[in-house]
Amino acid sequence: MGLEGEIEELREEITETPYNKSTEAHIGRLKSKLAEKKEKLENQSSAGGGQGYSVEQTGDATVALVGMPSAGKSTLLNALTNAESEVGAYEFTTLDVNPGMLKHKGANIQLLDVPGLIAGAAGGRGGGQEVLSVIRTADLVVFVLSVFEIQAYAKLSKELYQNKIRLDTRPPKVRITPKGKGGIDVTMAPEVELDENTVREVLRERDYVNADVAVSEAVDIDRLLDGVLDNRVYLPSLVAVNKADLIEPDYLETVNSDLRDHDIDPDDAIFISAEAEKGLDTLRERIWQQLDLIRIYMDKPGRGTDYEEPLLLRAGQTVGDACEKLGGELEDRFRFGRLSGPSAKHDDQQVGTDHELEDEDVLRIVARR
Repeated sequence: MGLEGEIEELREEITETPYNKSTEAHIGRLKSKLAEKKEKLENQSSAGGGQGYSVEQTGDATVALVGMPSAGKSTLLNALTNAESEVGAYEFTTLDVNPGMLKHKGANIQLLDVPGLIAGAAGGRGGGQEVLSVIRTADLVVFVLSVFEIQAYAKLSKELYQNKIRLDTRPPKVRITPKGKGGIDVTMAPEVELDENTVREVLRERDYVNADVAVSEAVDIDRLLDGVLDNRVYLPSLVAVNKADLIEPDYLETVNSDLRDHDIDPDDAIFISAEAEKGLDTLRERIWQQLDLIRIYMDKPGRGTDYEEPLLLRAGQTVGDACEKLGGELEDRFRFGRLSGPSAKHDDQQVGTDHELEDEDVLRIVARR
């Protein structure tokens, strides 16, 4: 029996095994084994070669436009950027990953129009593994849904999940510290309902023999596995409902109901028409907000403050991060910074490399010669 058969057998056994306290450890072991088999199959597929997608990442951030075939991704890319992605009123127009550059608030944001995902993509259908590997490298996922196919969201989300992409969440608080002897010791917060033996069984299947394990929040078996494995990617997401100009007034409540059925608040969704270029300003702003970018205006000696081309950083980054991004020997030559703006206590505040910057700060770096 090949790996595909073994994977299918494990899936069937997991589905057919009733979940209760007495079977919890067994199910945990099965799910851990299933993850291992899937990794082996993916590695075999990668080693098999074939044409994949290779996109050079440029700009300050990368956004993947994800949708079913003919959801309007190519039209949207062309409307937002300088790209020329082929568009057509039939499925599978886009056969390669097409990049374009969105310029917004001084940032260069790379948008990737990836081939339309179909059911089974995570298993390799339609070049799905190659497409999904590109999505994993992005900073933000934008679901592009046709207003007439809101149900596609469930299929797309499932494919991303099965390819170890976790949306709008953070890694679980599971810490594993290998040790030389003593077996597997488990410490769990009071709210954790998993049995300690379940945790041990999951780790044993991942070849842990001696380790201290701390589970600091309530998790189920799937979230426990996410904490044990190091190949999960955590990304934020947005939902853009395309072709909104075609919504008849009496159909709007149906659209909103479909969104709510998929746990999408209609007020959070961005209604757009890529064809008519409506709602795009809102989409640009929401992309900017989700990427958590901040603009730092550099005060350059003898030239004044450059407000045209800000230095782009992520929220929470510091003066030291700014020096690193500016490059050269600036980190080694750094003496202090002079700062004005939202994060400064006063104009021209003297700051060190650990000072956390905020959007639209003005920074001058004083360096040793």
